[in-house]
Amino acid sequence: MPIDISITSDFICPWCFIGERRLARALALLPADTLVTLRWQPFELNPDMPAEGVEREAYRAQKFGSLAQSRLRDAQTIDAARDDNIAFNYDAMRKTPNTFLAHRLLWLAQREGLATPMARTLFAAYFEQGLDIGDPATLAGLGARAGLPREEVAAFLQGDEGKDEVRAIEREGLARGIRGVPFFDIGGEIVSGAQPVETFALALQRAHERSLHPTA
Repeated sequence: MPIDISITSDFICPWCFIGERRLARALALLPADTLVTLRWQPFELNPDMPAEGVEREAYRAQKFGSLAQSRLRDAQTIDAARDDNIAFNYDAMRKTPNTFLAHRLLWLAQREGLATPMARTLFAAYFEQGLDIGDPATLAGLGARAGLPREEVAAFLQGDEGKDEVRAIEREGLARGIRGVPFFDIGGEIVSGAQPVETFALALQRAHERSLHPTA
């Protein structure tokens, strides 16, 4: 039996980026023949964000009390990710975007078997390149970068397909009690937050053992 993993995250959450990198490192420690199914689930940290997003520095200064506090939090993520091969580039980030379109794009990518490449592309685009991942044209280019046809992505984002489905999945997560991200379900075992690689590895080891010896 495969190990079923779900990742609930948002693309403006640095800890979600860090957590995915650490999970990937832990997955690499499993035996080569281990079967894993991975599913991404949407979560919006700012569901009421204007569609066009807002200026990042002003927004975060208000959210955290001051620009200094915002920059301190940014520095903490840079320090935490030193071993995770992430080049956070906060100076390039001008906007805090609405991420609903990005989650719709991930829904489309998941349908095409490209969810993880798409998620990684979105994280890197925002945190390492400072791109506006709420902009449809930018997202069409990122979709192409992850392996989706650019024109199809552009048409998809202009339509309504996936809207109801993404909203329904978000509601399901809230009904399960998910109030923060990242949130990982590893074969039924919950790992909350960007835990150390060792924590993910232990959860994966236990899930692997359960997959080899399922209960009757």
